[in-house]
Amino acid sequence: MRPLRLVVFAAPIVGAAVIGGQAGSSAAAQAPSAAAVEWRYYGGDAGSRKYSPAAQIDGGNVAQLAVAWQWASIDNAVVEASPLSRPGAYQDTPLMANGVLYTVTSLGQIAALDPATGVARWTFDPASWKAGRPGNLGFVHRGLAYWTDGRRERLLLGTGDAYLIAVDAKTGALDPDFGDGGKVDLMAGVARATRATTFTNSSAPIVSRDVVVVGASVHDGPTTKEWPRGDVAGYDVRSGKRLWTFRSIPEKGALGYDTWTGDAAEYTGSTNVWTTMSADDTLGLVYLPFGTPTNDFYGGHRPGANLFAESIVAVDVRTGARRWHFQTVHHGIWDYDLPAAPTLVDLTVNGRAIPALAQVTKQGFTFVLDRRTGAPVWPIEERAVPQSTAPGERSHATQPFPSRPPAFDQQGLTDDDLIDFTPELRRQAIDALAPYDRGPLFTPPSEKGTVVLPGWVGGANWGGAAFDPESRRLFVPSMTAPIVVQLVRPANEKSNFQLVRGGQMNAPMIEGLPLTKPPYGRVTAFDLDAGTRAWMVPMGEGPRRHPRLTALNLPPLGMQTRGNPLATKTLLFVSQSGGPLGAAAGSGLPPETRKLRAFDKATGRELWASEAPIPGVMATPMTYVHAGRQYVVVAAGGGANAGLVAYALPRQP
Repeated sequence: MRPLRLVVFAAPIVGAAVIGGQAGSSAAAQAPSAAAVEWRYYGGDAGSRKYSPAAQIDGGNVAQLAVAWQWASIDNAVVEASPLSRPGAYQDTPLMANGVLYTVTSLGQIAALDPATGVARWTFDPASWKAGRPGNLGFVHRGLAYWTDGRRERLLLGTGDAYLIAVDAKTGALDPDFGDGGKVDLMAGVARATRATTFTNSSAPIVSRDVVVVGASVHDGPTTKEWPRGDVAGYDVRSGKRLWTFRSIPEKGALGYDTWTGDAAEYTGSTNVWTTMSADDTLGLVYLPFGTPTNDFYGGHRPGANLFAESIVAVDVRTGARRWHFQTVHHGIWDYDLPAAPTLVDLTVNGRAIPALAQVTKQGFTFVLDRRTGAPVWPIEERAVPQSTAPGERSHATQPFPSRPPAFDQQGLTDDDLIDFTPELRRQAIDALAPYDRGPLFTPPSEKGTVVLPGWVGGANWGGAAFDPESRRLFVPSMTAPIVVQLVRPANEKSNFQLVRGGQMNAPMIEGLPLTKPPYGRVTAFDLDAGTRAWMVPMGEGPRRHPRLTALNLPPLGMQTRGNPLATKTLLFVSQSGGPLGAAAGSGLPPETRKLRAFDKATGRELWASEAPIPGVMATPMTYVHAGRQYVVVAAGGGANAGLVAYALPRQP
């Protein structure tokens, strides 16, 4: 479609304190030093680069990696005693700070481990799981925050029952100097919220300039258009006092209120930061990636562009004041939440040094913005997109399309995108899609049912991206997974929605084969100085040995599973797990769904892969060096069989 104009919708408002004398701000300055080789943030550093300077494990010896130790999650014993409290997948990325490894389990229990052996030094159960199964994901936690002033050390956790707790990192006890006996209520002042069901927390907070910033997970299955709003709050890391609240949906008279027609801003909910955040300590900014408003696939009751939904918002970490914003989807009706923290990157573009951020998205785009001002590093075009035919829906006329870098996954679904290994398979794919609407990216949901690609899991998702500051390459795992979004009348008689998602939900398949061309899971590397793709490789064998494909002798096709990246000075590691979406039993797909892989960063060539001894590697790996030995640690499993797996090179005699 023809470009209409450059984006001006999110014109930034920048205070002098943000840019004055700060042009040299560097994400690298926030990373742990090469000598320390620790991992003090969920994303490795405050900039969420998922990078470590550790270099002991490299391309020449990675084939020797072996399991050094395992730690069985303390959730396993809880499940045995209370089977109804069954945790979900173990998705935490542990922290390594001051010689101790810290992890939070799916049930929200915290453990301090010896980094060389995995032996527990202490464990603490805040018992948040006893409040009941949290909405959306159930019992899942994705990380802790760590803070120290050089004397005291604290671990901070947003719990499934919507509290922020502070635990003494040395003793494993609640810190009584924080909040009320070690915790503060995240639901205070939140209208229409129900603890541990419609309003929970599952992602790591972030600490910057002694302020701990916390988002929320708001239930994605609203029954009415009146729903809890996902505001973000900042708390004094020492006292637990709430310092500020940033309203995700502006109040009357505030910037952005007029992007909600009528009184929609008064009752619409969600619009929350359910994922992780990043921060620039030098600029004093924290970057908030917001999600979709209520409900995810129909916005007839909330006309307008809907700020700050699906926007990156930079706020002053001390006051919560907005410094700039950029909206990546206007009036979202595809569940294209911003799924991961923006990655802070320092670039040189056409000879000009730019402190930037790179935001990967479910729709397969990477938005690269100057992190001081929100200005695009390369032009971002507003393009006309297909319009909705659903009753009452007023979809937005245009959507933003970055000119660079290119998309990292398939977008939209036309005949050219369909499987064509054989003429018969192609005909079957066309026939299977005949009952549905489909088209380019941003084709709206319909009552007939629209095949949406990427689907609600991406593209990219909460695993996000990793960035190598030396080569200035961004590594993005992604998954090609279409869904059907069919709008139906709500089954709940008490619902006041006109339409909700229902009916057919899974995209059709051919005997377990996806209908699109491969790869179905991939890793893409971008040269961010140039805004170009450096390489793309399939991740895993994929269905190449399916009975319909065996005779074709195809190359690897990639598994339709998620990947979570870790970059080191020498290698790229990617964890990969989950069963292929919609795959039928006996479809012939290989059992590749619990792998940790290592790739050559320059070429994408796979150098090593290990099937974890605990089934299901759904977490992002991390690495550290302790007592002269580098370890790569990843959480795995779930239910009654979960734990950490640590890999290392054999000890030298």
